[in-house]
Amino acid sequence: MEAYPDPRSPWLAVIGAGPAGLRAAEVAVAAGVRVTVFDAQPSVGRKFLVAGSGGLNLTKSVPGERFAAQYLGGPAGFWAERIAEFGPEDLRAWAADLGVETFAATTGRVYPRSMKGAPLLRAWVRRLRERGVTFAVRHRWSGFAAEGLRFATPSGERLVTPTATVLALGGGSWPETGSDAAWIAPLAAVGVRVEPLAAANCGWEADWPEAVRAWAGTPLKNLAVTAGAQRAAGELLLTDYGLEGGVIYAVGAALRAMAEPEMRVDFKPAVEAATLVRRFGAVPRGRVEAELAVEAARRWRLGPAVAALLAASGGGDVAGLAVRVKNFPVRLRGPRPLAEAISSAGGVAWDEVDAGTLMLRRQPGVFLAGEMLDWEAPTGGYLLHGCFVTGALAGAAAARYVLGS
Repeated sequence: MEAYPDPRSPWLAVIGAGPAGLRAAEVAVAAGVRVTVFDAQPSVGRKFLVAGSGGLNLTKSVPGERFAAQYLGGPAGFWAERIAEFGPEDLRAWAADLGVETFAATTGRVYPRSMKGAPLLRAWVRRLRERGVTFAVRHRWSGFAAEGLRFATPSGERLVTPTATVLALGGGSWPETGSDAAWIAPLAAVGVRVEPLAAANCGWEADWPEAVRAWAGTPLKNLAVTAGAQRAAGELLLTDYGLEGGVIYAVGAALRAMAEPEMRVDFKPAVEAATLVRRFGAVPRGRVEAELAVEAARRWRLGPAVAALLAASGGGDVAGLAVRVKNFPVRLRGPRPLAEAISSAGGVAWDEVDAGTLMLRRQPGVFLAGEMLDWEAPTGGYLLHGCFVTGALAGAAAARYVLGS
């Protein structure tokens, strides 16, 4: 553990060493503020590394207006302003300055050339140390004290007295990485209202018959999904418990708002139902309804997993099957557990913070960043980018608070 800063001179404590916290520290130290980053884990960026294990999706190369429209939560204009200040190309330039080359895939998703998060994190932490940021790991924040902040450490409780604090402790998903929502109780103790956390960017459960469960692990490609007013296109993954994939993640908020969650799947979004009927042609003689569903899936190039779904939903004639292919109902039991989710919705209510600085109204000098706030965004680069921009906003505001004190 590194030494704490001298409390007699101004300094900033950043609690949480994920992307939001590290970005806050980076912006604050660049403004001339001494910064120590605290984290409960033995090393920094645990969730960042897990998220990047299969390919770190940093951001998405789309116009700013479309980018900002992907965010739910926050005051009017908040995300548009943040993305205008630091957009996808800015994040790519930031990575390049660390020596990490990025590329945009055909989907627009931006990745490091290596596809991994570890090289970027190592370069980032190295630069932070070079600029004077210190780190105190195995420090779990346990709440506020009259004199400062309390931390549980392997050697007992410690009290630190920073001039200002940025809390960037994540949401409630992947708790094994440290994102365990343990911060809710200390904030509630000082009257801060927290909207209940819910699983976001997660799989949903459905009651599949055995004939459908047999196709678990099959990707369902080139489809579109509608849930309430939300619509998304892409892929789903059929699982033994239900569905996974970016498309269902994108409509998760609409599904959570339903008393009885249901979505409609269009397995052929580029083709009209009447065209499907024409393409089917003559109906083979003697085919029972279940066999007709299999034959329709074959002729329409839908694959055996979709054939199983169609057959399990009651068969029907060709015209009826075409209508169901274009508007297939999927009733869902609910989302998978929060601990399995990629991210969480809910968090500190926006009326508890000043939107221009992200400072808690009830705790002057305490700023929030990242998933602790009540917002959500889909995977595909939006979620991580949101952590960067809120971290930057909180870090800049906290630096001004320290320097002005």
